[in-house]
Amino acid sequence: MSANLSFDELKRLAGEGSIDTVLVCLIDMQGRLMGKRFHVQNFIESGHEETHCCNYLLATDLEMGTPDGYAATSWEAGYGDYVMKPDLSTLRLLPWLEGTALVLCDLMDHHTHEPVPHSPRQILKAQVARAEAMGLTPYMATELEFFLFENSYDEIRQGGFRDLAPISGYNEDYHILQTTKEEHVMRPIRNLLVGAGVPVENTKGEAETGQEELNIRYADALLAADHHTIAKQAVKEIADAYGHAVTFMPKWDHRKVGSAAHIHQSLFKGKNNAFHDPDGERSMSALMGHYVAGLIKYAPDTMVFLAPYVNSYKRFVAGTFAPTKTAWSVDNRTAGFRLVGEDTKGVRIECRIPGSDINPYLACAAQLAAGLAGIEEGLELPPPVTGDLYAMKDVPEVPNTLRAATETLRNSKMLRKAMGDWVVDHYTRAAEVEQEEFDRVVTDWEVARGFERA
Repeated sequence: MSANLSFDELKRLAGEGSIDTVLVCLIDMQGRLMGKRFHVQNFIESGHEETHCCNYLLATDLEMGTPDGYAATSWEAGYGDYVMKPDLSTLRLLPWLEGTALVLCDLMDHHTHEPVPHSPRQILKAQVARAEAMGLTPYMATELEFFLFENSYDEIRQGGFRDLAPISGYNEDYHILQTTKEEHVMRPIRNLLVGAGVPVENTKGEAETGQEELNIRYADALLAADHHTIAKQAVKEIADAYGHAVTFMPKWDHRKVGSAAHIHQSLFKGKNNAFHDPDGERSMSALMGHYVAGLIKYAPDTMVFLAPYVNSYKRFVAGTFAPTKTAWSVDNRTAGFRLVGEDTKGVRIECRIPGSDINPYLACAAQLAAGLAGIEEGLELPPPVTGDLYAMKDVPEVPNTLRAATETLRNSKMLRKAMGDWVVDHYTRAAEVEQEEFDRVVTDWEVARGFERA
């Protein structure tokens, strides 16, 4: 299942009066939808060809500030335009918004009409092209975990983000009774996303109070990232329509389990899973072994793309199902990489490191870059690790701070080769901006701890 609306069908629905608005959206560095609302007639007449946006949208932070230090754009350079080129293959209805369709755009340079290299969608496209040059098609799926709260975004904001109340009062992992109480939100999320052409498989309760998981069927890597981004937007908008807030923060409370966005991945040759070899150990092909070895070797290099914010690293706590080690295992949720589908045609690898705050295009691109490097280098996969990896002192750890991950990204020869210096420098600067903003702020914890006693 993909986009569910052709351009001709859009014209027909516009003529009938069923559609009057088209959301024309790009993906920003944070993985969010940014763009414009077009009147459908204007979109049909000219907007479907191209429109424009300010180039600061790929040089900003979560607060939409304009930090300095980016080579791509600045106050000195005047903050010019990018061309937004609608990808009509992504055109779809949005059933949760009345009379509305959506299309995703690729970004191009205003003068040359060449793709913007640090655009998240373009970064993923470049890694997909690398795989395709090897005769391989990457398939991926992301799991989305999030927390659902009793109150709305506006109520929580007006309350100063204090006394947050999850919608349930106990761990609801796989819990049917508690999740039944949440069906007034979760049922519309499933059904409306399917109506938008996003192939939802299921939802379930996760291992904390008010925590949910949304699972979407695997697809080619670019489509999987598109599905993730649209789903995340939908979850927020649909929950808000019912008076509830959700958060995709990896760790909104230090006393609670965090939220992940695990990435399942495989490579296909034609219609066959290239990771599968019926004669291989655990049905794993030699190609899969090289790929997974690359994921493990280069996990530190890719960490900024898997954990992009200071808060991301608060999630890596032993005993919470958030991995702290870079080894692989067979169906073991304490490892950074888990073999799934052992001895079946669906054998694949799951990266359990990413948090729910990822930009899926960047995270999937980084995984591909690392795995393809493993194939190119012919890396040998070590034996799987068994047991409780949290307690193992001899297994390498993932970088445990954004500061450490930023330095690893800056110095990554693999990513500079795979993505280019321009992209690595751009996202290194993004990580620096996040750290600088955090470093200058006095937190509530510091005040409560030291106000009287320091």
